[in-house]
Amino acid sequence: MRSAYVQRQREEHGRKSIVVLPVHYPKEILTAMDVLAVELWGPPGAPRGPEAGRLQAYVCAVVRNALAFLAGGHADVVDAALFPHTCDSVQGLATLVTDFGGWSKPSFVFQHPKGPTRASVRKYLVAELRSLADGLATLTGRPLDVAELRAAIRLHRTIDEVKTRILEGRGRLATSDRELYATLRRGEWLWPEEHLEELRVLERQLPEAGAPARKGVPLFVTGYVPEPMSILDALDEVGAYVARDDWAAIGRRVVTPARALDLEGDPFETLAALYYEAPQCPTRSLDQAGRLQRLLALYDQSGARGVIVHEPKFCEPEAFDVPAIRKAFGERGVPLLYLETELETELAGQTTTRLEAFVEMVGARRVA
Repeated sequence: MRSAYVQRQREEHGRKSIVVLPVHYPKEILTAMDVLAVELWGPPGAPRGPEAGRLQAYVCAVVRNALAFLAGGHADVVDAALFPHTCDSVQGLATLVTDFGGWSKPSFVFQHPKGPTRASVRKYLVAELRSLADGLATLTGRPLDVAELRAAIRLHRTIDEVKTRILEGRGRLATSDRELYATLRRGEWLWPEEHLEELRVLERQLPEAGAPARKGVPLFVTGYVPEPMSILDALDEVGAYVARDDWAAIGRRVVTPARALDLEGDPFETLAALYYEAPQCPTRSLDQAGRLQRLLALYDQSGARGVIVHEPKFCEPEAFDVPAIRKAFGERGVPLLYLETELETELAGQTTTRLEAFVEMVGARRVA
């Protein structure tokens, strides 16, 4: 489906396309340069080729599967690949796909900073943003137009604003979790304007403020990516739903600035400001205390009755925060379920049983 869409974008709009590894990258630059971003979160399931075996078994499945996917020619429909500085494994993949995987198309890197903001760090970030734009110009054959970048920033700000309203009103939306997150995740590969149209359709389904909450046990989920997507079906089957999420693939990428941004000035400076206004993420920020404060606030706002920490096995950045998350919610007596799953296509039966038991326990506490 995505390959056909990429091909159609090329034929109908003349757009180049680029496969992007998770998580954080300046999508506004790609949009401004008329480049379609197609995100690669694995994909889930067994590796699609033997090249995954070139990496140690304790490397996360997202990277192992991505290496096999690219090496197997499954992404040959795109024109290039982009590797953000998510972790050492994703960053190293930029070299591995050419050395081990035979990837011959252009590869770009975006080495975003990890520490707190300082003048020198901000200067470095702006330089990285400009460097990426210059590199993409070699792919598109034309330099970045500043006016088009400003327009792209406004477009993605609108997308985030609509997503914010949808996620904040999630507990009143009749749409199932599976349907909701399928729509939200289509932004991983749709052209942004098309994705915005779909989001507006979903937003119009939000009931008026004060409408009764959705039936079932509301839960707050933090983690990396909702894979397998059948985890949402499993929650629905046991009478629970996601009242709010902090998945890196979804909720954690929605930026809601606490202050007004200068949308008419230097767009690279605006992108740098947005970078530091984004929610704390262990793949992007070292502010663990700030992240815990945000998670607790989201939990309180959501009306959730329990927390699920859902991480892929061997994801080091995410794993670093798990003990602190357990402690923070444990001190408040909040029920918490830790799920460490493989990047499988279907949820394991044992995991489904644990979800069922957790929801039953949380539901009983709610009644008490």
